[in-house]
Amino acid sequence: MAQLVEHDSGKAARILGVARELLLRRGVKGVTIAEIAEKAHVGKGTVYLYWGTKEDLFVGLFARDFLEVVDEFIENFTGDPDNARPHRLVPRLVQVALDRPIVRALQTGDVEMLGILAEHPRSTELISALGPGALMYAVLPVWREHHLARADWPLDEQAYALRAMTAGFFQVAAHPHALTEVEVADPTAVLATAVTALLGQETATAAEVRATAEIGLTLLHERRAAVLATIVTNTE
Repeated sequence: MAQLVEHDSGKAARILGVARELLLRRGVKGVTIAEIAEKAHVGKGTVYLYWGTKEDLFVGLFARDFLEVVDEFIENFTGDPDNARPHRLVPRLVQVALDRPIVRALQTGDVEMLGILAEHPRSTELISALGPGALMYAVLPVWREHHLARADWPLDEQAYALRAMTAGFFQVAAHPHALTEVEVADPTAVLATAVTALLGQETATAAEVRATAEIGLTLLHERRAAVLATIVTNTE
């Protein structure tokens, strides 16, 4: 497995930490390599020693957030296969996107934060591999096969409905003023109930749930490797 440069370099770790802080504060366009170097207490040449361009640095930063997401789900599936059940996994996917500003920005195409990198090919690859919608679409056939989702509905229509529903929950959570007519105490529980209403009751056996988690782990490891491949440094 490829090793991230910051694992062996305190300077690289500081550079990434400063870049993240400035990105969240001012967006990609408002940050220069010179400022990152100054705040990380390194020379500009040291930044370029690890990353050939500002683009490589920031896209690599985006990818690291997605790696952390993958690692969280790998840990969750390994620790408890029931976390692969739709009514558990879907709300967690939505919450992860809400909790992580960079993932959230990529998910919504936030040009103010990401600038032209919002539509960069490697940014698009991240969303295609590990965006909440991509993961749900990848696992939906597995749920259907293992009696965790109804299979009497065309897959594309079912996937569309699930994605549209979760996108709505995401937007309301991200912009609470968008839905002021009604309040609920636990939106996550409401989403879990809505997932079951949409996909049907889960009738899987314990063995089928374990099999679903195992397939999910294989998928996550494959996509983790794909994300790792998007991280470009001059040390490779």
